Amino acid sequence: MDKLRVVLLFGGRSSEHSISCATAGGVLGAIDRSRFEVIPVGITRDGAFVLESDDPARFALDPEHLPEVVDNGSRVSWPTSTASREMTVTDESGTRSLGEVDVVFPILHGRFGEDGTIQGLLELVGLPYVGNGVLASSLGMDKHFTKTVLEGAGIAVAPWVTVTRAGLAADPELWQRRIRSLGLPAFVKPARAGSSVGVSRVADWAELDAALETAFAEDGSVLIESGVTGREIECAVLEGRDGSGPRVSVAGEVVVTGREFYDFEAKYLDAPGVELVCPAELGDGELFELQRIARRAFEAIGGQGLARVDVFLTDEGFVVNELNTMPGFTPISMFPTCWLNSGLSYPELITELIEVGVATGAR
Repeated sequence: MDKLRVVLLFGGRSSEHSISCATAGGVLGAIDRSRFEVIPVGITRDGAFVLESDDPARFALDPEHLPEVVDNGSRVSWPTSTASREMTVTDESGTRSLGEVDVVFPILHGRFGEDGTIQGLLELVGLPYVGNGVLASSLGMDKHFTKTVLEGAGIAVAPWVTVTRAGLAADPELWQRRIRSLGLPAFVKPARAGSSVGVSRVADWAELDAALETAFAEDGSVLIESGVTGREIECAVLEGRDGSGPRVSVAGEVVVTGREFYDFEAKYLDAPGVELVCPAELGDGELFELQRIARRAFEAIGGQGLARVDVFLTDEGFVVNELNTMPGFTPISMFPTCWLNSGLSYPELITELIEVGVATGAR
């Protein structure tokens, strides 16, 4: 059987560049080489497409030295039209073919990759790809519009206010009233960033200005959200096959014991104070309801491929916090862990995603 040629696309211009590299390292180390030929394409922080190393160790997540795509001088070119799927690379030796590509696996987190931009590029040149399409990627990246769509679908979300720097400057008293109506504690987040980058917990309104500045450093649109008291539960979603509905994993729980919240350091740099428990301890009825909500949320944004749905389990029920349309994908991340505990190994999960991407085709 001929191998499928897969472009693994990672790095990128967002603040989550290194996490994308670490995710790619995990995939490079686990992908079934008997079935797939891998072309590793890195995106530098400046947006150059370069031919990268195929060595998983090159992208290990070390807190002292985060992995990065370095500009090595090569330049990868996409097909020039939908008439061909051939990719090329130009380096000091000249230009050579990388072959006809079967599918692209964009392991990109954050803006300029997870937000529909790369997906749009791939659709323009007619290449099949893994994961969500342009609309779902754009919606999932923007917390304000995710909440708007979910609320419209009858799914509970935390109360929120979204503000721009210009709006805040034009009428600060109005926005202060709106923000303070949310109560304390509140969370201040960039509207279009992930992995808790630029997120602050505000326990006193005197902390608000600093929190807003931290968030505005990441995005021109900032979300202020009511704090929700409840257990932090996550589950993973995969697109159904042959017209069937989305499949939802068992749940995992983020148990925060010594930190204010599940921040970037706890997620990726093994900082203390957080424990990940999978499967989470839920009653059968609770798990059924969680899976129903996750499936409904995935469908509400027009999800394809995969997503992770993050919720709070409160005394009143489940409240959806976020949808992540390209969740962390290292072997120890919650998304593959939830599927592992649902009977799907990490290599099998990679194969499943690629096969669904191929079957979906260029959208």
